[in-house]
Amino acid sequence: MAASSRARSAAAQAKLPERELRARIADLPAAPALNLQSFDLIAEVKLRSPAVGLLKAAADEDVGARVAAYAKAGAAAVSILTEPSRFDGSLDDLAAGARALAPLRVPAMRKDFLVDAYQVLEGRAAGAGGVLAIIRMLARADLEQLIDAALALDMFVLLEAFDAPDIELAHALVDSRRSHRAWLLVGVNSRDLATLKVVPGRLDALASSLPADVKRVAESGVATAADAARMAACGYDVALVGSALMSAHDPALLAGAMLAEARAAVVARAATQAGRA
Repeated sequence: MAASSRARSAAAQAKLPERELRARIADLPAAPALNLQSFDLIAEVKLRSPAVGLLKAAADEDVGARVAAYAKAGAAAVSILTEPSRFDGSLDDLAAGARALAPLRVPAMRKDFLVDAYQVLEGRAAGAGGVLAIIRMLARADLEQLIDAALALDMFVLLEAFDAPDIELAHALVDSRRSHRAWLLVGVNSRDLATLKVVPGRLDALASSLPADVKRVAESGVATAADAARMAACGYDVALVGSALMSAHDPALLAGAMLAEARAAVVARAATQAGRA
């Protein structure tokens, strides 16, 4: 996936040099800011999943209507897949979603196998207010360049970890950007990228090892309101939910239920901690 992404980036740069892309971005209005509460949801637009298969046919999907429904249900941000070969995504989907979200003051996040700063600029040009950075996929220097490109554009960055070494590097990346920690999120993806299977217990086991001074995100394996509540109880601040919402008969209802139960769990956890003190 990284190799494919590099080829896409090279082809895009051949058509539109970075200098010209930056000129386009310079005149754009600011993207909506990411505003997080006690527990929040990053809802996802994902037409296909390599693990599940086709979720929605592109011809049948109204990205603008879907992201608006997510936002009105309380999602703090919407992740939009732009990877074309395995997820049926595109920058056009990102642009359509960002346009629909702008009046609702909810940011879109470009989710892809990003490999360089140029792709961050592409995301911003399409209206994104945030990007995903997969820690284990890139050398540290490349990660640093990608993260700093996003922060320079006032975009938030979700750093995606899979295991303890990833989380150790996430700590270092956050610690070296203390002044920008409000723009950084660190997540654990419970899906093994080699087998594409969700690893039971991974989210619960790794929650306490994540940086404590940034928002912590539970990714993959959150399918029900009870799952979201469990994530809140073990210390996550945000759940990123894709397949469950894409497959739900009423995704807005599911999103609202996830938020309600998770926020109730946050209150219960705080009461328990206060009682112990």
